[in-house]
Amino acid sequence: MKPLVSIVIPTYRRPHLLRRCLQALMRQDFDHQQVEVLVVDDGADTHTQRLVEEIAQQSDLPLTYLAQPERRGPAAARNRGWRAASGTIIAFTDDDCIPADSWIGSAVQDFSRGAQVVTGQVRVPLSDTPTEAEKIVAFLETAEFVTANCFCLRSVLEQVGGLDERFDIAWREDSDLQFRFLESGIPIIRNPDAVIVHPCRKAPWWASLKDERKNAYDALLYREHPRLFQDRIPKYRRLVFLYYVFVLSFLLGVGLLLAGDPLAASVAFGVWALSLVVLIGRRLRKTQWSLRQIGQTAITSVLTPFLSVYWRLYGAVKYRTLYW
Repeated sequence: MKPLVSIVIPTYRRPHLLRRCLQALMRQDFDHQQVEVLVVDDGADTHTQRLVEEIAQQSDLPLTYLAQPERRGPAAARNRGWRAASGTIIAFTDDDCIPADSWIGSAVQDFSRGAQVVTGQVRVPLSDTPTEAEKIVAFLETAEFVTANCFCLRSVLEQVGGLDERFDIAWREDSDLQFRFLESGIPIIRNPDAVIVHPCRKAPWWASLKDERKNAYDALLYREHPRLFQDRIPKYRRLVFLYYVFVLSFLLGVGLLLAGDPLAASVAFGVWALSLVVLIGRRLRKTQWSLRQIGQTAITSVLTPFLSVYWRLYGAVKYRTLYW
């Protein structure tokens, strides 16, 4: 029997999270005979393969393991999955997500009424005093469209050519897909009853520094969809302006000091120091405070503007677009 819904899950060396996701799918209250699950292992890992094979033996849901030997990112993994799928409806979620028991059934109702693309609701459980990293994850709750929780007719994925594999990390590949749907005149239905839970994972305190490279992919998204980017992507202009002031005042201070003008250099360094205080204050606002937290925030606040400006300029040059 050909399945109605094919669920595609990209994963990368997180078998403990993948197990939790697959167990949630096994509890779906939708007819299991109309569903198949395809796990795409990005950078094939033997532990992940063994886990999928183990669960496949226990589940009445057809479960397929697809190895992607070279790590190419979630966009490429999703493309691999939906192109190998048999269902009319392609559902995407992530290995660190927990679909509610009614997730599939809630979305399928929309397709029975003519929907072509459905995006569900993401819920992010937070503590009373969330960390900065947790607050960033919580933005998923208000995102317009995320590939962690969406359903598409296979035909519309074929129409737009799937996901753009130049987005080779988990950033902006979902917005690019959303924008290509909109530019092709394909409506996107929002269904708040199609719920997945996205728990916050523990991350090292310096993880935000690594995330600054995402700014280069903003440049790619802007080049491909300038109008929709301007209309729908948050700009954070004040913060970006502060980053540029921070970097330029520091570099100016160093240059003036080397040029033998300590008085002017002290003014430039004063602007830099004031910018640093503002940045630290912004990042500590409504978060857990401790001496360790303050110290770590100070270190990341010193480094973040330099990394952010570098990756923004890198993206602008690489993708040949006037993006700052």
